[in-house]
Amino acid sequence: MKIANETKVGILAAFSIALLIIGYNFLKGNAIFSNETVLYAKYSRVDGLNVSKPVLINGYQIGRVDKLQLQPDGTILATLKIKGKYEIPTNSVARLESIDLLGSKAIIMALGNGKIYAKDGDTLNANVAKNLMEAVQPVQKKAELIIDKMDSILTSVNAIMNPDFQKNVNKSFNSIAATLGSLESTSKKVDHLVGSEGTRISAILANVESISKNFKDNNVQINAIMKNLNTATDQIAAANFKQTIDNANKAMNELQGVVSKINNGNGTLGLLINDTKMYDNLNNASKNLDNLLIDLKENPKRYVHFSVFGGGNKKDK
Repeated sequence: MKIANETKVGILAAFSIALLIIGYNFLKGNAIFSNETVLYAKYSRVDGLNVSKPVLINGYQIGRVDKLQLQPDGTILATLKIKGKYEIPTNSVARLESIDLLGSKAIIMALGNGKIYAKDGDTLNANVAKNLMEAVQPVQKKAELIIDKMDSILTSVNAIMNPDFQKNVNKSFNSIAATLGSLESTSKKVDHLVGSEGTRISAILANVESISKNFKDNNVQINAIMKNLNTATDQIAAANFKQTIDNANKAMNELQGVVSKINNGNGTLGLLINDTKMYDNLNNASKNLDNLLIDLKENPKRYVHFSVFGGGNKKDK
């Protein structure tokens, strides 16, 4: 039976289309004739993740990323196609990680320990691992701190290498050496003193110990004596204060009595203050005495008679 050319062309075209579809899916990583399990994972961000990126378990590829879809809440839903049948626990984590220094991404499947396994269409837990730059940032900050400290250390070293500083350090060491020498000399003197006066020091310590023991043994009596002293001191202070107050009250009463007598005109001072006649008499007597003294100065012969040779006395006789 002869096949028509049109039939041959149709068969060839169909075979070419099928081959093209198979080749396209092969290049995309889709297995046309193999059994695949479809799983899903939702990520907050997918830096560097593209379709056809591998899904790995311990470095072994078990599938690939088939689709990436942006969800209304801003997350990205990744469709993972797993080739063959693998027991993946439902508590496994599909972690997005960098697989090289260039930042190429892949889905690393961290298998859980559950006994229930994921089925076709299940959604796995997902997270995003830190990329290289994010992982390096803490180290970079620590390195910057270390560099700053190294700079401070180098600055200090430069200051130490300064000749003036070295001279000061040498002087300090010399002073320290001299001080240590003095301490050593003092220590030797103390050792000699302790050796030569050891007996006396032992006796002094024994006396101090004896005194301490006496104080301890007579602690009750000492406390009683101190209590009695405190009581006596309080009584003396109270007695002296009371006596002082009594004397002050007595003096005030006597002063008040004197003032009352003066106000009542009793006594000379009272009469002098309250009796105007007595005051006038005293005033007149004072004036008369003053006039007498003036006249005595002006006319002394009127009151005093004397002779140089004593003749006057004989004549009077």
